[in-house]
Amino acid sequence: MDFPITRIKGGVGAAKGFLTSAVSCGIKNPKSKRLDLALVYSDRKCTSGGVFTTNKVKAAPIRVSQTNLRKGNFRAVIVNSGNANACTGLQGIHDAKSMCEDAANALDLKKTEVGVCSTGVIGLPMPMVRVSPNIPGLVDGLAAKRGNDFANAIITSDTHEKELAVSFDIGDQRVRIGGCVKGAGMISPSMATMLCFITTDANLSKDCIQHAVSEAAEESFNRITIDGDMSTNDSVIVLANGASGMPVARRNGTACKQFRIVLKWVMLELAKAVVRDGERVTKFVTVNVKGARTHVDAKNVAEAVCKSALVKSSWNGGDPNWGRIIHAVGYSRARIREELIDIFIGGKAACLGGLQADTPMDALRDAVAGPEFVIDIDLNQGEAEYTMFSSDLSPEYVDFNRSEYAYWKQARKDGLV
Repeated sequence: MDFPITRIKGGVGAAKGFLTSAVSCGIKNPKSKRLDLALVYSDRKCTSGGVFTTNKVKAAPIRVSQTNLRKGNFRAVIVNSGNANACTGLQGIHDAKSMCEDAANALDLKKTEVGVCSTGVIGLPMPMVRVSPNIPGLVDGLAAKRGNDFANAIITSDTHEKELAVSFDIGDQRVRIGGCVKGAGMISPSMATMLCFITTDANLSKDCIQHAVSEAAEESFNRITIDGDMSTNDSVIVLANGASGMPVARRNGTACKQFRIVLKWVMLELAKAVVRDGERVTKFVTVNVKGARTHVDAKNVAEAVCKSALVKSSWNGGDPNWGRIIHAVGYSRARIREELIDIFIGGKAACLGGLQADTPMDALRDAVAGPEFVIDIDLNQGEAEYTMFSSDLSPEYVDFNRSEYAYWKQARKDGLV
């Protein structure tokens, strides 16, 4: 990075003028005291931007948030875990709108100034009988130092909350960016099952913030994969309220460029945290592709390798199987020449010119023995390159994902199905 940044305490509540809150509704289980409903709110007007799943099956909160964002800017976002409110028909749309309206009424906002996000089990109606009565208390609990509660309330199969905050200078003003992310499974580019919320006290024009969010997502959350699955609920939402006092930054200006650089770094760190906390993963693997004819070729190779179940299984077993890597390169749809491909594992040559390198196998095994390592693939055909971050695939992942529908029992008790 061309200029210094400082890590600071706090996550989504770290920027000036933002308040957060979280409560327990018992969305999955009415007897549970786990935090599962969260709210972030700006005490002044914001500009906002967002990117959402490209899955053609979109959850109700996605549709409502996209509609509201097209009409203006968010000052608040309400989020729940435990239920995705996806594939729930017109009732799901009604429930998502009700969450926005209830929060807006309690905050004295327009309903379109509130975004809504959900994560959890697909196909179950939202238990609004437990959600709606808790929204007034959620608003009453808003405070400046509850970002960690917000981060905890939105996680599902994550093993811990994931948050980050930094400060840096834009001109003469100190600016803060804070954020949190949830996600551990259903993670694949474009985007993954994850929710990310970023707040900043920078003063950004609408075109600056939307450009920044789209660009940063492309180079962070669209560069990760755990299991190759794409969810119905993926959302990245950024709110900027200008509380730092800086002049407005417009898309083509220097200030917007500086902000974009830092936002990209923050979102990439959060994206990496998602992979490291993937469902039952034991390896964090960086895959660098270079020497491709085009950007698309480099991307296709990286995605093919990172999504291959065979490759990921070998990583889990500590097996430096470059043959599985090169076979994925071959079916990636990229233009390649087998006799030009070089593959390095942990900096050691595994394949040169499409053939086995003379690196001792023990050295290659040592390279993949640790929890993190790097795969470099050189196609030797051009200048394009692409990097992705992936994980192994473990037997425990399969076991963990074998059954999810115990929650239907509670839904029947609630009279929802």
